[in-house]
Amino acid sequence: MNASASGRELTLLCTGPEQLVQARSPMGPPGHAGTVHVWLAELEGLRAEADAFLPLLDANERERAKRFRFDHDRERFLIAHGVLRRVLGSWLARPPAEVEILRGEHGKPYVEGHGLHFNLSDTKDAVIVALQQDVPLGADLETLERHTDHANVARHYFASGEVQDIEASNDPKRRFLELWTRKEAVLKASGVGIMEDLRALRADHARNTFQIAHPEFMRMAADLYHVRTFHWGAKHIISIASPKAILDVQAILFPGGL
Repeated sequence: MNASASGRELTLLCTGPEQLVQARSPMGPPGHAGTVHVWLAELEGLRAEADAFLPLLDANERERAKRFRFDHDRERFLIAHGVLRRVLGSWLARPPAEVEILRGEHGKPYVEGHGLHFNLSDTKDAVIVALQQDVPLGADLETLERHTDHANVARHYFASGEVQDIEASNDPKRRFLELWTRKEAVLKASGVGIMEDLRALRADHARNTFQIAHPEFMRMAADLYHVRTFHWGAKHIISIASPKAILDVQAILFPGGL
């Protein structure tokens, strides 16, 4: 690692996009680091069950659910956190409502005293939960159904080379979301979660090495992240990041495998 008073070096090794292959049968336990399990849930099929997830949530989550102004946002929150608790409860062999989900200094969720790392991501029409044993990970989901001025956002948050990469793509919006989810997945894996200057994270090449200067990101980030990007069906993009190589990604539709 090269470091100076003003920053240090970070490398992202990016692969994909590749088509996400869904498992046809229940998946085994998390096993060794390098195997990531992902549960996929489209919201439309779960909206009728949203209120059934409410008893699974803890007091803080239920209070947060009350504060949503619009029903569709409340439903997405209930489904996302209900799915997360169903997955964690199954894999930790605990009732979902009894899983104590704590938060790190920047809000990243974790379960005390367990080597299972997990990440939740939701978007307008879907939710994913990703798990890995012993090694931190970050996962981010986006949908092409989201109405975003991607060209303007890219010019504001992305490096000039990334903007050129997006503009040269046959599908600029999809390419924008591929790069966006890579950046978000890395921030989630580090535990920082949110950082204003996304230009500092180059994610358009197979190997990206650059200087970072954000104090918290410098402190918390690994020296290197492996990032894999997937297309889930025709309209969803998923990126997963981890400090160790992601050798296998096993994905299944919720509630399969629970």
